[in-house]
Amino acid sequence: MINIKKIFYVVVFSCFMGIFTAASAQELCTKCLKDVPKDMRDYVYNMDFMDKDQPLGPTVMKGWKSPRKPPWTIGYASTYAGNTWRKGAMERLMEVVYPKWKALGMVDEIVITQSNLDDTLQIQQMRQMIDGGKVDAIIICCSNLTALNQTIKYGWEKGIPTLSFTGFTTSPYSINTSVNYRLVGYYIGAWMAELIGEKGNVIIMDGIPGYSASDQQSDGMKEGLAQYPNVKVVAQLAHNWTSQVAQKELSQWLSSNPIEIHGIAVQSSGETGTLQALLQSGRDPIPPIALGGELGALCYWRQNPSYINEAIYAWPPGDEVEFGVDVMIRTLQGQGPRIQSILVGPATKSFDDIKKILNEDCDRNSTGWDNPGIDNWAPRSYVEKFFDNPFDPESYDPKSH
Repeated sequence: MINIKKIFYVVVFSCFMGIFTAASAQELCTKCLKDVPKDMRDYVYNMDFMDKDQPLGPTVMKGWKSPRKPPWTIGYASTYAGNTWRKGAMERLMEVVYPKWKALGMVDEIVITQSNLDDTLQIQQMRQMIDGGKVDAIIICCSNLTALNQTIKYGWEKGIPTLSFTGFTTSPYSINTSVNYRLVGYYIGAWMAELIGEKGNVIIMDGIPGYSASDQQSDGMKEGLAQYPNVKVVAQLAHNWTSQVAQKELSQWLSSNPIEIHGIAVQSSGETGTLQALLQSGRDPIPPIALGGELGALCYWRQNPSYINEAIYAWPPGDEVEFGVDVMIRTLQGQGPRIQSILVGPATKSFDDIKKILNEDCDRNSTGWDNPGIDNWAPRSYVEKFFDNPFDPESYDPKSH
């Protein structure tokens, strides 16, 4: 993980000083992490930086192997398709991840549904996948904490496991992969406060309130900012992880609130729209915002080197979906995941890193994404520490199942 030591020191210092309020998270299965390096346990699974609902117990999939022979059909019950993040995840899934596993003889089809943020519809779609015998496993993304729990249990009873990437469910029958969002939110909040000189007015821009990935990161941001008494949160807006919505919501707020804004802690993928709203508002200078991978916003930084000092990646879409599918394939193969939530740390990039991927004539309106790369985001050597019987999943012989 990029800048792991820097983030680790932030966590250790914060806990030593006692400045973070414990979240009373679910009890951590420490034996599940026995092979995970201590430095990673101490910062990624630090209970003072853990959401209270994060599932941290042993999995029901420990010792389990799919009763169905490969190639497997995987259902992707998506909640939303209307933003650049979802587009980036879908492109990696269908253009890179699926072709790889298909060529290896382990996946024959990806069945995709879209529920447009309707929990009832998503439940119906998942039930149809299960009852129709269409899928051998289901992956979901960024879903409601509890709405799908009964359906996830129903699928498990039929021999169909569910994995939630980029967000979690509280079901004991699902496995979850993501960054520790409360930790990355805290990091962004503290970073923003220090960037603006530890004083000033800050806006927080959330994704979708009620969704675990959004709420965890938002709570972390507020905790991070709260450590600086001269920093004031003057507004909290929601942008549905969509740049067009971010631009609209922020533009409306700025037009009716002429107070000076010193920084904006925005969740990806809303930074490009946030930046466009600021540029259109005529404010000078443009206050710094958190950048997390959207190329349009990163382009502004590329053209204005002193704008901020680093980009902080909370959920690179391509790497996140690849991470999730890798864990699901391992689970189907019988590698035996130990813990319900396999978490990684945030990644950061410097201006020099961005110069390597963008030229000065880049497009500020780009809807593309920069990803740290799966080997930086969730390295195989790290992921395998969470399994009882780890091996290279690409080396698996489908005929031996």
